[in-house]
Amino acid sequence: MVSIAVVASDRITGEGAACYLRAQRGLKVLPEEEHRLADVLLVLTVEVTEETLLLMEGAAAASTNAGMGIVLVTGGLHEAQVMRAVHCGLRSVMWRQDAGYEAVVEAVRTVAAGRAALPAPVQGWLLDHVGSVYRHVLRPMGVTSSGLEGREVEILRLLADGFSTVEIARRLSYSERTIKNIVSAMTSRLGLRNRAHAVAFALRSGTLR
Repeated sequence: MVSIAVVASDRITGEGAACYLRAQRGLKVLPEEEHRLADVLLVLTVEVTEETLLLMEGAAAASTNAGMGIVLVTGGLHEAQVMRAVHCGLRSVMWRQDAGYEAVVEAVRTVAAGRAALPAPVQGWLLDHVGSVYRHVLRPMGVTSSGLEGREVEILRLLADGFSTVEIARRLSYSERTIKNIVSAMTSRLGLRNRAHAVAFALRSGTLR
C-alpha cells in the first residue's frame, strides 16, 4: 500500500486529485495530520513559488519516512528551484497541461518504487549541475564524484587486486599504520562496514573499473 500526502495551491484541485487517488487500488490518501507518514508527497501548483519550496522543505523535515519522494505537478519551474527541491526528495516533475489523473497515478507509483520520472529539460539541468559540482568543487579538492579522495581510490584499487596492507604501504611509500588509518577514516566517513564493503562501494559507483 502506497501512502500519499496531497497538497495543492487550490482546494478544488487538491480534493479532485485526492478523490481520484482514493479510488485506485494500492493507494491510500492520508489526512493532513498524518502527512509525515507518506511514502509520496504529491504537490499540485500552477507555478512553483517560494511558498511551494518552503512547503516541500517542511514536509521533508517533518517526514518520518526517510524514503519519501515528491511528485510535483506544475505549470512553471526554474532551474534553481529544481536543485533546491531535489534536496527535499523531488523525483518526478509533470507539466500541469499534460498531467491527467492517470498520468499522476503512474508517477506516484513510479516514485513509490524508488524510481524517477523527469522531463528532458529537468534532466538536463540536473546533469549540468552535477558536472559543474565535479569540475569546480570536487576535482579541485582531489575528490571523486563518489566522495572518495585520490589516495583512497589508489588504496582501494590495490585492495581489489588482492594486495595486503604491507604490500600497499610499500607500493605507495606510506607506513602500514597510515594505510590502516586512511582505510579506517574512509569506511567511517562513508558508513561502510569493512574493506570488502569499501571495494564494492567503489565498484558500484564506477570509481573502480
